[in-house]
Amino acid sequence: MSERRAIFITGGGSGIGRAIALYFGERGWFVGVADINEQGMQDTLGLLPGGFAYSHRLDVRDRAAWDVALEAFSTAAGGRIDVVVNNAGIGTGGSLDTLSTDEIDRCLDVNLRGVLYGAQAAYPHLKKTAPGSCLLNTASLAGIVGGGGMSVYCATKFGVRGVTECLDAEWFQDGIKVASLCPSFIDTPLLDAAPNRGSNEPIRERVKGAGLEITPVIEVAKAAWNAVHGEQLHYLVGKTARRANFLKRWIPGAIRKQSRTTFRPLGQ
Repeated sequence: MSERRAIFITGGGSGIGRAIALYFGERGWFVGVADINEQGMQDTLGLLPGGFAYSHRLDVRDRAAWDVALEAFSTAAGGRIDVVVNNAGIGTGGSLDTLSTDEIDRCLDVNLRGVLYGAQAAYPHLKKTAPGSCLLNTASLAGIVGGGGMSVYCATKFGVRGVTECLDAEWFQDGIKVASLCPSFIDTPLLDAAPNRGSNEPIRERVKGAGLEITPVIEVAKAAWNAVHGEQLHYLVGKTARRANFLKRWIPGAIRKQSRTTFRPLGQ
């Protein structure tokens, strides 16, 4: 087995996934990048130290493809996988009554089913390198508090936090660490997308209009490093996420009122 530790990251072709890949790669890890965006993956690899990176096209909704991808990465990494980052995700917003079944199903399948499949496929690899191995799931501020026009997306991210807590209990005896990242609004291409097919207003404009912070993506990469090496269960990233978590815990009425008034439903 290789001595160099190895990390496999879905959604590694851009945004948070790319930032995590670069952060770990710069610190000597062998990095595996998975995505459905071939060009994005190649761009990420071009930024990583030569010879210590690997890419694999992966649709996280395909359970069998997960096994193929992780076996291939393990071989490329010298027989080990120390960390799997379930990061691939898509944004979907808008009043529930306006969303198509395809929009609902795709968000649920990528953001939640993909995390469950990834965890299931990762387990034997992480057990092999335990103790010290880690499953890291990307949740969100939307997994802490719900907001208008975010019912489906919030359902997936609340679900990711729940899966994280369940696996923390299930895998503790195996020496596998499980944690989640809960970023607020992060400066990635996702903010420049429209929330659904009925809207042409980028999410970024909604966030700025509400006076909320947009956090640099490097902060998520730092949190990922801390999660892999730390003991917490959920890692909050950004002032907005930390504030929302505080209010949700100690002043739930205030956060409920804020969530009712800050955003009109996305897509309206």
